[in-house]
Amino acid sequence: MDSQGIGSSAYADLAADTAVVADPSVPGRFHVTLPDHWDYLLPSGGAVMTCALRAAETFLGEPLLRFASASTIFCTPLRATALVADVTELRRGKSTAQVRVALRHRDTAPDPEDPSDNSRGLELTATFIRDRKGPDVRGVPFPERVRPLADALPVEDGAANNPHTRFRIYRQLECRLAEGDAFWSEAFQDGPARYARWMRYRHPQRDALGRLDRLALPPLIDTMPTALHRAIGPGPYRFYAPSLDLTTYVVDDTTRDWLLVAVTVRRAHRGWAIADAEVWDDEGRFIAYGAQAMYLHSLSGEPPVIDASRRA
Repeated sequence: MDSQGIGSSAYADLAADTAVVADPSVPGRFHVTLPDHWDYLLPSGGAVMTCALRAAETFLGEPLLRFASASTIFCTPLRATALVADVTELRRGKSTAQVRVALRHRDTAPDPEDPSDNSRGLELTATFIRDRKGPDVRGVPFPERVRPLADALPVEDGAANNPHTRFRIYRQLECRLAEGDAFWSEAFQDGPARYARWMRYRHPQRDALGRLDRLALPPLIDTMPTALHRAIGPGPYRFYAPSLDLTTYVVDDTTRDWLLVAVTVRRAHRGWAIADAEVWDDEGRFIAYGAQAMYLHSLSGEPPVIDASRRA
């Protein structure tokens, strides 16, 4: 058991599942075999982003250089299988290092002469920084409308269509609803284009100093379509939303396990949507921020026209 009572032995360890091994014959190349523990229909875009960040962190090899930001373009879907990451150093200064990572399936390689080749996997650029002296400014308040952790609603209800039991990734996370209702239930009603959940890894993710592993944040941030579900509300329209890109910024550390992921969809239009997420710990510390573009693939029903901008 960890300090907050989570039994971790029965659950997947993100750090172990995304660990990389250097290729002795190719400088800057790393291998990782991602299991299916972090799947929706395919692996979470945040989880494969973590694989690429592991390669970047290992390539840099400097513990004082810490993950600060990254932007990922998902070029083609990646499966839970053997992957290859190629890391290129873009810049390394006294306080900052920037790298590019290309992550793909091990059994495929893009053709550099073919611009239509779709075997590229993902492309990531990341910045790692050393702590420096500077101002400490808090610019936004803790979200007002969310339920505190003690009052948040459990997600376990036995419903066959509950994503928290259907998808493997949620078996590795404990979740509680902080804003919005269970969108898979008959009682679900439409609301503002916001959704918030308290989340924690069932197998705690820690760095060498006992802080939350910053590289464990992208899978939590990559949970933004729920806010669009709430805005649309119940009805015949069904969709899924693969990631086109995902950007993550990390601004502080925490030793807490429970994190609030508060999502807002800014706009959905013409088959794609943009959203962002704030991440706070359960002591009110702002930890990270993410932004995402999603491709909206309709499964059934007619896409609705909705203005949720004035809903409280």
